[in-house]
Amino acid sequence: MKTYIRGIAAALLLVVLTLAGCSNNSDSDGDNKDEAKVYPARQIELVVPFAAGGGVDLAARAVADYLSKEWNQPIVVTNKTGGGGIIGAQYALKESRADGYTVLVNNNSSTTMYEAGNSNPTLTMKDHILVSRVAEGSLAYAVKADAEWNDFKELTEWVKANPDKLTWASVGPAGFSAFGVAEWLDAAGVDYKKTRMVSSEGASDSAAKVAGGHVNLAVHTVGELYPLLEAGKLKILGVQSPERSSLLPDVPTVEEQGIKGLTVKWWTGLSFPAGTPKAIVEKWDEAVAKMENDRGFIEQIEKIKLEPAYLNSGDFADEVQKETERYTKLAEKAGIRK
Repeated sequence: MKTYIRGIAAALLLVVLTLAGCSNNSDSDGDNKDEAKVYPARQIELVVPFAAGGGVDLAARAVADYLSKEWNQPIVVTNKTGGGGIIGAQYALKESRADGYTVLVNNNSSTTMYEAGNSNPTLTMKDHILVSRVAEGSLAYAVKADAEWNDFKELTEWVKANPDKLTWASVGPAGFSAFGVAEWLDAAGVDYKKTRMVSSEGASDSAAKVAGGHVNLAVHTVGELYPLLEAGKLKILGVQSPERSSLLPDVPTVEEQGIKGLTVKWWTGLSFPAGTPKAIVEKWDEAVAKMENDRGFIEQIEKIKLEPAYLNSGDFADEVQKETERYTKLAEKAGIRK
């Protein structure tokens, strides 16, 4: 009899605990939805882990301009540079609250390339909730305006003969430029390890280093290099895209110049820290989808020589996973992965 009573008591306790858990989960989901309804209720910080004036920074300012009007709340852009983008990413993803008020504006350098280039990364994709991809940009190869090479093919032939004389700028040994250079040299049959990287704070700094004669080469987007190209300080030898850039119709693509199979392409997108309420992530994704169809936003993106390239959260995560796997193989082959 005692055993029977104890059994009934245990069953009742289990039912109570289960109902309590369901109630808590329901309350939590309800709280998240209620929070999203009033979100944003105060200022939002967009963290750019690169220097002002580069593609990520300019895209972030276009996003901030649109969403601050859409949501009637101030959105500020903060540049936190260093570590190839990891200082700012660490701040946004690990040191800030997961409440939707700190957003990382990332790109390849601070995500796929960083993880591919490091065997023990301090940040991985598990630390991100990828919200939306915002824009893309075609990679271009720029040298000083009075450099001896007239096109990308001439530069490639020179590097084959003089790999130890090639110097190029990058935000870090596993940054966007590093992967662009590594893929190009691999296709050309040149030992990547014989060339020399010079550290920079971002695209604008890389371009300035080339214009000043401190390094031979800058590998960034057309838009990031365009101001110094327009000023007569740089020349672009080749563009890495299926078709010639509308900005540079006289510059052949790298494939036209005999280098085939190059895939590295720049993108920028948005991330939240793990643990950010799902309803807030969805609210951002919906807002970005709407933003990418707004004529004013499109004009701002085109003004900075980028292309709108929206991907929703799920598709963005899938693309990033595939890119990480592809870049890991390249990093291992070139010796970038440490």
